Amino acid sequence: MHKIPILMGLLSAMLFGAATPASKLLLEGFSPFQLAGLLYLGAALAVAPAAFKLGGFALPARSDHRNQIRLIGAVLFGGILGPVALLFGLQLAEAASVSLWLNLELAATAVLGVFVFRDHLGLLGWLGVVSAMLASLLLVWVPGSSGFFSITLVLIACICWGLDNHLTALIDGITPSQSTLWKGAVAGTVNLAIGAFLDPISVGFQHIGIALLLGALAYGASIVLYIRSAQSIGATRAQVLFASAPFFGVALSAILIGEQLTLIHAIATPIFLIGVALLLIESHSHNHVHEAMTHEHRHSHDDDHHTHRHEELHPSEHHSHVHTHEPAKHNHPHWPDIHHRHKHQSQKE
Repeated sequence: MHKIPILMGLLSAMLFGAATPASKLLLEGFSPFQLAGLLYLGAALAVAPAAFKLGGFALPARSDHRNQIRLIGAVLFGGILGPVALLFGLQLAEAASVSLWLNLELAATAVLGVFVFRDHLGLLGWLGVVSAMLASLLLVWVPGSSGFFSITLVLIACICWGLDNHLTALIDGITPSQSTLWKGAVAGTVNLAIGAFLDPISVGFQHIGIALLLGALAYGASIVLYIRSAQSIGATRAQVLFASAPFFGVALSAILIGEQLTLIHAIATPIFLIGVALLLIESHSHNHVHEAMTHEHRHSHDDDHHTHRHEELHPSEHHSHVHTHEPAKHNHPHWPDIHHRHKHQSQKE
């Protein structure tokens, strides 16, 4: 059931991983604000055709205040603050080092998930987080990495994206392409305007086109794939998959920029992969209650939660529309997806 979301998460990571070494090269001609703006405008252009088929910027009439706040938060943290902080850090450090520091996003998402957004992690899940964090800590001390300030900037970016990951996974009523359109258009325009005001763009249209193309692939296509993955398997586990992006970034940093890899990279990689495996294996099962709710998101009818039927659709075929869930109480293995945001109770009910 989760094979397709897992593949989506990995492809999202591959595309995003390419952004760090490519952005390092582009920062020779752009300021961080300018490049952040162009990258996200490129993302908006990439998803615009699909988004406008489904209403573009229009929010559904039933969109509640919480969803609107989540969307604003995702734009602010994920589209405006996160990319700028990352690119300022990238100016100060090697692309390979920054790629590896992005593993800190895993920790930020996991901690926020458990203590703020009601995700659940069992023993295997926490062992997975510890393994991934151990690999990240090893990689912070890669020889040749820059100082505390650049690491701090990347950490700020990871915290912003951790918030964005959870907020975006909880948004219903708009599709992933519409969410990305909002984030790309609004955040891209704001950052590009700030960048142009502080320092007029001096490069030619060719460089601008390259930046937009990079944004379309590494942020546009990648974000949509990540959202689809997170809404199916939960933000924390989707983030585990997405956390492989730094390793794609390291490989491309060596190929494109000629940066050297070290023994620490070889030691950290299997530790990180063990953490990924543990988090993917871990799930939990207990009696839990679903309150009645009405929302809209992409779903199929081959699970325990979508019992309404469409004569013209196969149960496994995915589609999206407003639908209502009746109150239900049951027990089955689950992850913290859009239907399982309850507080975990260890005792049987």
